[in-house]
Amino acid sequence: MTSWRDVHAGAPEFARRVQSLFDAHKHKTIATLRADGSPRISGIECTFADGELTFGSMPNARKGSDLRRDPRFALHTATVDPVDGAEAEWPGEAKIAGRAVHSGSISDGPDSDLFRADITEVVLTHLNDAATLLVIEWWTPAHGLNVVERE
Repeated sequence: MTSWRDVHAGAPEFARRVQSLFDAHKHKTIATLRADGSPRISGIECTFADGELTFGSMPNARKGSDLRRDPRFALHTATVDPVDGAEAEWPGEAKIAGRAVHSGSISDGPDSDLFRADITEVVLTHLNDAATLLVIEWWTPAHGLNVVERE
């Protein structure tokens, strides 16, 4: 199992930038798989604490049912458009993919299911300092951090 702690240990600066994008907004988007295999997009909140990435699902919610049946997920930060004329200041966007591990109930607040992320990939997309190239950075447990730039 690959936790957020492992991502941070493998690429601390990268992990810090990814987490700052996730922490910048309360609401994120999660993709899960329906019983027929088609994708489902849902709003969600997540937490980075004690080296783990966790998120919850209210009782009888479809996303929780999806994750208990097929744990694969993709989590995406809030999408923010670059500002015309200030593209170099665009913070970018981040994605985390993996498998959701059901970890019991959330004790604070309404009864909900708690999931921990078993991370398979983390991606950070942003512009270079001159705002002339798209920079894609990604980390996997097997290959560590990689970077590619595109026009």
